[in-house]
Amino acid sequence: MKWSAMNWRAIGTLALLCGALLSGWMMWQQRDRGTATGPVGKRPDYVLHDFQATVLDEGGRESFTVVAPKLERDPDVRTMQIATPEFQIPPREGSQASAWTINSQSGWVSEKADEVRLLGGVRAQSANADGKPIKIVTEELNVFPDARRATTASQVTLTQPGLILNGRGLDADLDAKRITLKNDVKARYERAAP
Repeated sequence: MKWSAMNWRAIGTLALLCGALLSGWMMWQQRDRGTATGPVGKRPDYVLHDFQATVLDEGGRESFTVVAPKLERDPDVRTMQIATPEFQIPPREGSQASAWTINSQSGWVSEKADEVRLLGGVRAQSANADGKPIKIVTEELNVFPDARRATTASQVTLTQPGLILNGRGLDADLDAKRITLKNDVKARYERAAP
């Protein structure tokens, strides 16, 4: 029996068709494997480098000023992530209180800029009514600039001339400089230098 050129072409075409169908079926079977589970390629809608920004409250008054090397804004929830920020929180208008300077390794700002979460090596500094320095050191601090409040559930060290307080948890009125440590409070008094 002789095979004609037509038969070889039919067999070749059939083989190619089977190969294509097999390849398609294998790709279909692999479609869900190896896919990422989180958002892939999500990018901020804007990024600022080496910037200073002043944020105003609803009444048009300064809520806070932030200086940092990098800020990224999430386009979906409109929150901001900030690398090594320094926040300046001024006292309320007409108040004689001093401004607060707060530094940390990272920061997060809510959509309406009414909450700031600071993480890693947080250091907050100001001066009391007598002009003496106040310093708060903790690992995380939630600041509400418009309400002039700060809170944390973490370990805190509060230093004033002649006094060092350690405790867990803090609630602070930033204008009145009224700072309350909530739990496990220990005090150490130091004699002021002459």
